[in-house]
Amino acid sequence: MRMKGFVLKKEQRGVMLLEALIALVIFSIGMIALMGLLAAAISHSGDAKYRADASFLANQIIGQIWSDRENALAYDYDGNAATSCSATSPTVCNWLANVRQTLPGAAGETQRIQITNVAPDVNEITVTVRWRASQDQVTRRFVTSTQVGG
Repeated sequence: MRMKGFVLKKEQRGVMLLEALIALVIFSIGMIALMGLLAAAISHSGDAKYRADASFLANQIIGQIWSDRENALAYDYDGNAATSCSATSPTVCNWLANVRQTLPGAAGETQRIQITNVAPDVNEITVTVRWRASQDQVTRRFVTSTQVGG
């Protein structure tokens, strides 16, 4: 008994194989695109962590200065290698060590704490935190500014 409809003509042979190969190519391109997205997401996640850490560190030293606002000018640090860390507040030395330990490529001489007296008993504090991860082409930085006193 011969079933009708299952007999393939000569010109239709291999069409199913061709469709399967095209589907495999489309699937492979999709998987490669997903791998690229995953790599970018991991990179951006690391960048976000470093920015959050830099923000925390900057706010940490501002909090220290706020609690010791009578001696705020002692926290001024310009990152000059000639200025030893011990010439400033010991809190600044500890903070710089914490920055170097927390952020990649964050040398102490690239960090800045600028204290400017803007009015009697009012100081403007600008903290600049810099770091450079191994995959970075440029040095990243986080800058925050606030006024203490009043």
